Amino acid sequence: MKNTLEDLKDEDLITKGMMTKNPIRMTPEELEAWKKERDIYVRQYLFSIGQPLVYRKDGKIIAEYADGRIEKR
Repeated sequence: MKNTLEDLKDEDLITKGMMTKNPIRMTPEELEAWKKERDIYVRQYLFSIGQPLVYRKDGKIIAEYADGRIEKR
């Protein structure tokens, strides 16, 4: 039985999607590049299904839409 993420092999994590390496085993440079790619992918995916990208910034909720509109609450 595997107890932690560190115990998993990279092959165990590659079941669906684009992950090719366990983030725990990435170098700092690889991890930073992966995070940037992830952020771009999430934004594109949400916009493709008609959903805004929603996040918290400076205590306010921000919603960004594919048409460039930004709502702050």
